[in-house]
Amino acid sequence: MANTPQSKKRARQNEKRYAVNKARRSRIRTHLRKVEEAIASGDQAAAQAALRDAQPELMRGVTKGVFHKNTAARKMSRLSSRVKSLAQ
Repeated sequence: MANTPQSKKRARQNEKRYAVNKARRSRIRTHLRKVEEAIASGDQAAAQAALRDAQPELMRGVTKGVFHKNTAARKMSRLSSRVKSLAQ
């Protein structure tokens, strides 16, 4: 348990950051799920629109430190290739 004032403050800050990061991660996952659902339905226009909406959210997660840069790049690459394959 935190004893010193500094460690108590760090514990409070960690709780706040955890809540913010959790909300941001949830929002990103929601956008990614919308892309997955559009791909599953076979609607390429909806999938492209959902992908366009998801990309800035995912990259914002990178700049805020929620996801690693390579993780976001991998997710975007795989999703975009799947959306592109719907055209064929």
